[in-house]
Amino acid sequence: MHLSIDRDRCIGAGMCALTAPEVFDQDAEDGLVLLRTAAPSPGQRAGARLAAGLCPAAALTVTEQEGTGSSSPGER
Repeated sequence: MHLSIDRDRCIGAGMCALTAPEVFDQDAEDGLVLLRTAAPSPGQRAGARLAAGLCPAAALTVTEQEGTGSSSPGER
């Protein structure tokens, strides 16, 4: 799994940081998403996927690796 963020799309709702705080954070100055790790550990992946799905701005992209071929903004 690989994660990427689009800070231009982010609206600062904070769902990602609330859902997966070990993977995402919010910038203290502008409230926009910060990525703590682009390659979450196996134990962090479910939370990262959930956070991507909950993002109201679809600012998070999950790319599955190892031949799954799944990639979509916001996991939608």
